[in-house]
Amino acid sequence: MKTRKLLMIPGPTPVARSIQDQMGRETVAFGDPAFVKDFKELIEDLKVMFRCSGEVFVLAGTGTMGMETAIANVTKRGDNVLIVSHGFFGDRFIDLCTRKGLNVDVLSSEWGEIVPVDKIREKLKEKHYAAMTVTHVDTSTGVCAPVAEIGEMMKEFPETIYIVDGVCATAGEVEYIDDMGIDILFTGSQKAFGVAPGLTMLWVSNKAMERRKSLGTIPEFYIDFEKWLPIMHDPAKYFGTPAVNLVWALKEAVRLIKEEGLENRYARHKKYARIMQSALEALGFKILAKEGHRAVTLSNLVYPEGTDDAKFRGLLAEEGIMVAGGLGAYAGKMFRLGHMGNIDKHDLVSVIATIERAAYRAGMNVELGKGVAIVQKGLVE
Repeated sequence: MKTRKLLMIPGPTPVARSIQDQMGRETVAFGDPAFVKDFKELIEDLKVMFRCSGEVFVLAGTGTMGMETAIANVTKRGDNVLIVSHGFFGDRFIDLCTRKGLNVDVLSSEWGEIVPVDKIREKLKEKHYAAMTVTHVDTSTGVCAPVAEIGEMMKEFPETIYIVDGVCATAGEVEYIDDMGIDILFTGSQKAFGVAPGLTMLWVSNKAMERRKSLGTIPEFYIDFEKWLPIMHDPAKYFGTPAVNLVWALKEAVRLIKEEGLENRYARHKKYARIMQSALEALGFKILAKEGHRAVTLSNLVYPEGTDDAKFRGLLAEEGIMVAGGLGAYAGKMFRLGHMGNIDKHDLVSVIATIERAAYRAGMNVELGKGVAIVQKGLVE
């Protein structure tokens, strides 16, 4: 009998059947009245759900396009940008901004730690920055940045646009645009929303929209807010063809989130993460992110000395559990486990049991059933 595969990488995440069904619908014209109504309702739901009094953009593209869109619409060549990096994906902004002719300063943390808010404040005092980027959850490290605390501090620097990369956070980690002082938040459809890859979503404050207006014509075409704004206000209009079936899929994902309740979803992610992290530590893995700054959407797990990464992940794959390898200096020394989106308690039990078996077969000193017992106890408490 063939083993069912369970996707536990940090994205794409498992796609629920009802969301899959929306992707499988017969495609219609982007101007179809029923689709226009659905698209408009989706945009409004995203505004209300994440408390954004500004604008929401739902565009065909990846999270990387979201990064570029955010930068392109609020900066011009020669501007200063501060990048607060907690790992590989925070660093990605460096190349992106340098190519645009921006003057880049970087505050980097040791992998597993955060850049302290006071250190960010002191850097912002040195010069005028047009924008600052922070990755809410860096997938390479599993570190969760204190975006709300940073947003409160940013009130001292009202001329700087506060950009948050929410690709591995939004709909899993707590995020509210207006409440947290975020000017641009962007994410992708394939992470905590539990939709297939292909959409990027951006929430944009009125301040950031004013910055875009002040720039006049920008070099970018497809990712220009001003090209897409008329469509977000009236999806019957045309600039570029929307990803019709993915829009339907995202609308279904939002329906599921509303049904669960966003606060309940946040609480579920936190509960599941802490259960899984406790179980994995008990099995001998070390969590890279320091206590107090651990993401709830994924865990980055450093192997005990002597563990063969390829063998361990190969054994997991044999049993249908797909996890991701480590990045940078942790390649071969760590695996990355996603636990976000629409996974349920049955998935948690199956995954931890399979990790136990794979670790045992890989030669690790594990007590079979120990991790499962911790998960089971956590789920009933």
